[in-house]
Amino acid sequence: MRQTTRITGRAMPVDRANVDTDQIIPAHWLKNVGRTGYGAGLFEAWRKDPSFVINDPRYKGATILVAGPNFGSGSSREHAVWALDEYGFRAVISSKLADIFKGNSLKMGLVPVELPAEVVTKLLRAVEKDPSLEITIDVERATVEAPAIGVRETLRLDEFTRTRLREGLDDIALTLRYSDDIARFEAKRPGWLPRVS
Repeated sequence: MRQTTRITGRAMPVDRANVDTDQIIPAHWLKNVGRTGYGAGLFEAWRKDPSFVINDPRYKGATILVAGPNFGSGSSREHAVWALDEYGFRAVISSKLADIFKGNSLKMGLVPVELPAEVVTKLLRAVEKDPSLEITIDVERATVEAPAIGVRETLRLDEFTRTRLREGLDDIALTLRYSDDIARFEAKRPGWLPRVS
């Protein structure tokens, strides 16, 4: 997982509520066994509409997705996070992110940002009006800012989660921090018990 301490970038507005993981990446894309190859399928059905925001060249290169409430609901597919990440998004801002989506995001290093609904609406309207507007998500300082429109909010992630993002620690990396302790424990276990090798 990549280390993330600060993200400053432009945003893409997806002003839709209840965007589920099947809308983010349709099920027929889930045949791949790796973590790559999903960016092309991001919002596949909606991309067919030329007016959908992802087809607007003004938002090309956006690194932050600002979405309506209940983003990432539905199935628990981590492929939705992989598709967003591969497309180039580093964070998703919404007033409510589905819990499993939020957990999958943190395991990949995609920063899940939940802000009050009125702030998200303000960001959506501002980004629709000015696609060059920059937003900064500072994991270290636990802030979300868009100075051009007077937004300064607290990033509501606990210290452990922020440490994981700052240090790039996924679940495996967290476990490996204790590899010496694990090796000592395994060395003391009777030979007839299952072992980690």
